[in-house]
Amino acid sequence: MDIEQKQTEFIDHFVKQASSLKGSALSSVFTEATSHPSLFAFSEILAVPNVVELEGTEHSVYLDLLRLFAYGTWSDYKSNSSRLPELGSDQALKLKQLTVLTLAETNKVLAYDQLMQELDVTNVRELEDFLINECMYAGIVRGKLDQLRRCFEVQFAAGRDLRPGQLGGMIRTLSNWLTTSDNLLVSIQDKIKWADNMSELDKKHRKDVEDRVEEVKKSLSMKDGRSKGVTFLEVTNCEQANIDIREHEEIYSEPGGVMDYEEDRSRPKRRRHPIS
Repeated sequence: MDIEQKQTEFIDHFVKQASSLKGSALSSVFTEATSHPSLFAFSEILAVPNVVELEGTEHSVYLDLLRLFAYGTWSDYKSNSSRLPELGSDQALKLKQLTVLTLAETNKVLAYDQLMQELDVTNVRELEDFLINECMYAGIVRGKLDQLRRCFEVQFAAGRDLRPGQLGGMIRTLSNWLTTSDNLLVSIQDKIKWADNMSELDKKHRKDVEDRVEEVKKSLSMKDGRSKGVTFLEVTNCEQANIDIREHEEIYSEPGGVMDYEEDRSRPKRRRHPIS
C-alpha cells in the first residue's frame, strides 16, 4: 500500500482528536501526531477550526510547531529553536525524514555532503544507515546509494503538504503544461493529416504507374501480334510463289510437254501434199 494511502486513517484519527479539544489541550495531540512513525502529512490537522483559533494566542507556539512539520525542515527548526518547543527524539527523527522529502522535491540526485549538512550527520556510514533504515524501509523514498559518486539517486519520494502560496504556483505550472500539451497535440494531428495526405498521393501515384505499365504491356502485345501477322503473310506469299515456279518447271520439263527449239529442229519434217 502507498504511503499516502496508509496515512489516511491516522489523519482521520488526529483530526477527530483535534476537533474535540481546545487551547493548551491540543499540544498533546500535536506531540503525538508529529511523533507518529507513519504520519507525514499535517495540513488536514492545521485546517481544523480549533487549531486555527490558536493563531495569536499564548498557545500559538504549538501551531508554529505543527506548521514546521507540515512545511519546514531540520535547518528551519535549528534556526528557530529558541521560540519553539524542544523536540523529542521521535520528533527529531520525523523532521529529518521530512527534510529528505523536501530535498527530493527539487533534486533527484542528492549529494552526500549536502545531506550530511542538512541532517546534522557526521559521517557517510551514519547517513547511509539513516537513508536505508529510516527512509527507504519506511516507504517514504526509493532510490540507490552510489558510494563511488557519494550521492543518493532518488527514484520516488512521497509528497509533503503544500506550503501557503505553493498551490498557485502548481496551478500555473499545470496550466503551462496543459497549454504545451494542447499545442503538441495540434502539432501531432497536423503531422498525422500530412502523413495521410502523403499516403493518398503515394497510392494515387502507384496506381497511375501501374495503369501506365499495363497500357505499355497491352501496346507491346498488340504490336507483337501485328508483326507476327505480317510475317505469316509474307511466308505464305513466298511459299505460294515457290509452288507456282515448281509447277511451271514441271510443265516444261515433263515428256509430251512443249518441245524446245533444238528438239523441234532435229525432227524430220513431213512433206505436205497439195490438196486436190
